[in-house]
Amino acid sequence: MIGYVTVGTNDMEKSAKFYDALLAELGAKRQMEGDTFIAWGGGGPGLGIIKPHDGNAATVGNGTMVALACDKPETVDRVYKKAIELGAKDEGAAGPRGDSGFYAGYFRDLDGNKLNVFCMG
Repeated sequence: MIGYVTVGTNDMEKSAKFYDALLAELGAKRQMEGDTFIAWGGGGPGLGIIKPHDGNAATVGNGTMVALACDKPETVDRVYKKAIELGAKDEGAAGPRGDSGFYAGYFRDLDGNKLNVFCMG
């Protein structure tokens, strides 16, 4: 299974502030950091920001998305709202999706990486 996911950034300081505040809503804290990366975790799979190793600018993957699991719809609402407050771009407000019990909110971080927060049932 997935151990961690990284998303590219072109501004470590700005991105780190965004993810410090956002991931704190899910109980995650910084676990590792270096000159070109920071990784957060909270007991499960981790999330990191990184400057690309090849030295080129970070770009957004077409069709790529990171999904952050939440325990209940109220948590999805809170984290989605926090992302927007921190400057994320709305890609689909938090709410139910279909009749499956899937509840999610979609947004793009400050570098344009697509994320969602979700819960089931």
